[in-house]
Amino acid sequence: MISQKLEESSQRLEVRVETLEAELTQMKQVLLGLHQKQSPWWLKVVGSFENDPTFDEAVRLGQEWRKSAE
Repeated sequence: MISQKLEESSQRLEVRVETLEAELTQMKQVLLGLHQKQSPWWLKVVGSFENDPTFDEAVRLGQEWRKSAE
């Protein structure tokens, strides 16, 4: 009887420790993400219009419009 209760208590304790370890791992990952220096948003999109004829045309039309507005 006592042996069975000790075993059950030990199993519950193991489950709790496993849960705590998993939560600690998650917390470390979150903190690491906060600690790492975030790069500016524009670095993610730089060059995304490279060799895009539609974008090149839009730039050309914008320049043309600005020259005509002078």
